[in-house]
Amino acid sequence: MGFNCGIVGLPNVGKSTLFNALTSTSQAESANYPFCTIDPNVGRVAVPDDRLYKLAGIVDCKNIIPSQLEFVDIAGIVKGASKGDGLGNKFLANIRETDAILHVVRCFEDNDIVHVNGSIDPISDIETIETELLLADLESVERRLPAMEKKLRGSKDKNDIKLFEALSDVYSLLKDGKPATDANIYDKSILNQLQLLTTKPVMFICNVSENDIVTGNKYTEDVKLKANNRPVVIISASIENEISQLENANEKLEFLSSLGVNSTGLDKVVKQGYELLGLITYFTVGPNETRAWTITKGMNAPQAAGVIHSDFERGFICAETINWQDYLEYKGESGAKQAGKLRLEGKDYIVQDGDVMHFRFNV
Repeated sequence: MGFNCGIVGLPNVGKSTLFNALTSTSQAESANYPFCTIDPNVGRVAVPDDRLYKLAGIVDCKNIIPSQLEFVDIAGIVKGASKGDGLGNKFLANIRETDAILHVVRCFEDNDIVHVNGSIDPISDIETIETELLLADLESVERRLPAMEKKLRGSKDKNDIKLFEALSDVYSLLKDGKPATDANIYDKSILNQLQLLTTKPVMFICNVSENDIVTGNKYTEDVKLKANNRPVVIISASIENEISQLENANEKLEFLSSLGVNSTGLDKVVKQGYELLGLITYFTVGPNETRAWTITKGMNAPQAAGVIHSDFERGFICAETINWQDYLEYKGESGAKQAGKLRLEGKDYIVQDGDVMHFRFNV
């Protein structure tokens, strides 16, 4: 389990260049014209986590399996997309399958790269995308309400009743130009069942020139204000493209250092993405396999075990648990146990980020 991000934005803001760089592939054709991305390009990358490799080194494990992050590069959305303009609803539908939206905003000036609206205006760009997502949701809800109302005439299913009430509440919001996420619905799982675009967590990615990567610029400041406490990451797609072509890790570090930057765009996106979605990582460590597992913050031990296999959750007995720093300090499980750092945790234990766990189960 990792997480899945849909990369959206207007045409020519650097989405496909960023996708290529982050996934170190050439899957998405980058070209200076709208809609060069005809199908959503999907790329998976390993989630960067130095802890995983340090833990593997303790047990001399060569089979290291990091968590996976999936990027979906979706064709540029233009004004009127919700009504079928450009490549329209086909691409809006692809966003519904993602966990979060990465909204790439052009924050650089370049006369050689045309802007679909003729001028650089990140606030206008954001409003265009947000409006199209909202209108697409409104169309979806308007289509579903009559069908749900008809279904309820012959059904007293409690979940159907809750879904209808949620759709009605959301419909009122969308008509007023407000996103579905503003709905005052206590049971958020009901809201999630609606699969609406405006309920997706959003991260803004400001694509800047190389000169602005450290300090940002007037455009990025505007985006931060517009974001209203939603995460904003400043990235230069051109720099990320250069980094992706360097094979040696030391070369990448030296290149970043020369620019006054201490982390790659991928590192920034992952860190903010985990916070945005409330995700954490725990580890299983052994000589045959050392692996990172991504779970939702607040999961108890049996639920975390279930991410590995449903039998682990069903037959859960206890979890042998060591903090990752203790595991490193005391050179592994045996040393940690002798130092009193290994704990036996039961069904109510809430897994913490960085826990090294071994599950005991019986089915």
